[in-house]
Amino acid sequence: MTATRSSASGRSASPGRRRQPLSVSARVLAWYDRNRRDLPWRARPGEEPDPYRVWLSEIMLQQTTVKAVAPYYARFLARFPDLQALARAELDDVLKLWAGLGYYARARNLHACARAVIERHGGSFPDTEPLLRALPGIGTYTAAAMAAIAFDRRATPVDGNIERVVARLFAVEDPLPAAKTPIRKLAESLTPDRRAGDFAQAMMDIGATICMPKAPACALCPLADACAARQRGDPERFPFKNPKANGKLRRGAAFVVLRADDAILVRRRAATGLLGGMTEVPTGDWTHAFDEAQALAQAPIRARWRRVPGSVSHVFTHFPLELSVYLARAPRDTEAPRGMRFVPLRDVHDEALPNVMRKVIAHGLNARTRRKR
Repeated sequence: MTATRSSASGRSASPGRRRQPLSVSARVLAWYDRNRRDLPWRARPGEEPDPYRVWLSEIMLQQTTVKAVAPYYARFLARFPDLQALARAELDDVLKLWAGLGYYARARNLHACARAVIERHGGSFPDTEPLLRALPGIGTYTAAAMAAIAFDRRATPVDGNIERVVARLFAVEDPLPAAKTPIRKLAESLTPDRRAGDFAQAMMDIGATICMPKAPACALCPLADACAARQRGDPERFPFKNPKANGKLRRGAAFVVLRADDAILVRRRAATGLLGGMTEVPTGDWTHAFDEAQALAQAPIRARWRRVPGSVSHVFTHFPLELSVYLARAPRDTEAPRGMRFVPLRDVHDEALPNVMRKVIAHGLNARTRRKR
């Protein structure tokens, strides 16, 4: 289909011959039958999708790539093979398996959702978008993805890949995020009554393997002759985006305490908020006005602290962070301050450590190793 309107605003795209949306869905499905990706959570042809696996993969894939998710998914499924096993688990165990995957509220919601499905629906996921959206951690996109992929309902999930394909197909000139609503309506107009789940996954695959952000392989695309952006000759420009505002840099101090028996001091972050419920080494406040001269005032114990050369940088969704790392050795009989605990170094990587804390610990341990030489 060649679109003649770019968006709800009515700006025009390249003119062309209009086709019925069904022809688009038919071509997409035919392409999918030949080229579908073999993904560990995806049902093979003739298999019934497992709603638990669909849900788990969709939650993990939010803001994350297939390559990054695959090993986490395998470990998670081995530990929690079904909804009941996940619901019975302790949240700490869930966070430990999730550590390193980022966006940790997803793990907390995953655990809460498993328990909610047991309590509200007898252990089986509901199969409609409104009931799915009522569950913890399931928003508009995930509800549509589950309804379509797990239950073959006519639903239209729109992730980043589908958003890009549709924006180019119709040459939607409105910039994101304002374009999200018209793009969703256009995607819904393409969704077939049958095989909606396959259609959604096909569009995801096209976006991930052909209609990529840079250097799209238009010659391989089943929608090449229908794509308004390709006819214009500038598909890479779509979707248009407003400049992203970068958060202001925050800085702080992190304190690595190594006891003589090779144990490291850690604590758990507050259950809600950034990195909620995760394990960290003690840190001071993360602020825009960090004063290095006052950093040791927030140290967890009295000790001979030395600042490790360099710093640890990490970028969160809304702001970049830079941490100064301080290292101290403590006697074997040192007790952990209230709310903290010592963990043997050999076991620390089994803790629910976010990536930024893994960087901090590695930075501190590397300094210790260099000093021994």
